[in-house]
Amino acid sequence: MRTERRALAVLVAGFIVGLVSGAALGVVWAALAPRVPVIIRQDVSIPQGFQPEEYLASDIAFGVLGLIAGVLVTIGLAYMRREHLLSVLLGSLLAGTVGTAAMWFVGTRLGSVDIAGLQATLTDEMVVDGPLEVHLSGMFLMWVVASAAVDSLLALSDWIGDLMSRARSERTPPSS
Repeated sequence: MRTERRALAVLVAGFIVGLVSGAALGVVWAALAPRVPVIIRQDVSIPQGFQPEEYLASDIAFGVLGLIAGVLVTIGLAYMRREHLLSVLLGSLLAGTVGTAAMWFVGTRLGSVDIAGLQATLTDEMVVDGPLEVHLSGMFLMWVVASAAVDSLLALSDWIGDLMSRARSERTPPSS
């Protein structure tokens, strides 16, 4: 019962930490990510001097924040329960899923622009910063991939450490 309770504690901690840190990172992403200037007319809205670097930079900012969060949250969960890495993996994957969703939700809400509403009320041309969006869908996986990589490295280091301790114990002659 004690082991199950600790494993459940890691899952609950992963959910809570993922939700809170994801919402906080959504605010950071909305502040850091560059916006694409959009020309709004009554009939159409188009990017001003279209170049993809603003889209790419906002996606990279989202991905880098996810990578950093994945590494730090997984290290924190492993510190909480290092002896059972499966619960750490499940907790960090849950944290990554919930955290990415929270980061996307908060960031897109803070960076939203009602283009259709502006088009309906305009009589002349206007330039505004475009809405904040993730265009590269692979960026949604960065937090989860970083969590799985850290957990895999921890498992590998435990395995190598176990092999080395077995080799040392086999090399030492039994004391008589």
